[in-house]
Amino acid sequence: MAEQQATDDTPIFNLQRIYVKDISFENPNSPEVFAEANKQPKVKMSMDLSHRKVNDEHWEVIIKINAETRVQESDKLVFEIEVEQAGVFFFHNIPEEHIPLLLNVDCPTIIFPYTRQIISQLSVDGGFMPFTLEPVNFNALYQAKLQEVKEKENVTVQ
Repeated sequence: MAEQQATDDTPIFNLQRIYVKDISFENPNSPEVFAEANKQPKVKMSMDLSHRKVNDEHWEVIIKINAETRVQESDKLVFEIEVEQAGVFFFHNIPEEHIPLLLNVDCPTIIFPYTRQIISQLSVDGGFMPFTLEPVNFNALYQAKLQEVKEKENVTVQ
């Protein structure tokens, strides 16, 4: 629908589709781990954000999250979840200087609640309490990344 309206110079940004690219839930030590998993587990988590231009007006943005939980005392794996959640976004007449902010802040902010829900449901379906991710401030992460790049450039120039 937005593509049909994109005939004038009005900037248009909207979500076309959200989908799972890859998903994995591993619970290799069940059922024994259920007796040990009642205590607070150790959690190791990583998140990666990527994007690619699909065509002149569409971008794919991907959030990849890996969460691993282990028993505190024995370091035995309780469960591991990997999710790659993606969205396709329509960009029309968006000024070039605004695109990085949209790709690194706005798009992942739209996708993240879906990713969070999938991870929570996977842990429940695996026989555990919901594994709920904290909200993510993608703007703060993006600003920190820009600052890091700026500092590296200043060190290199000197």
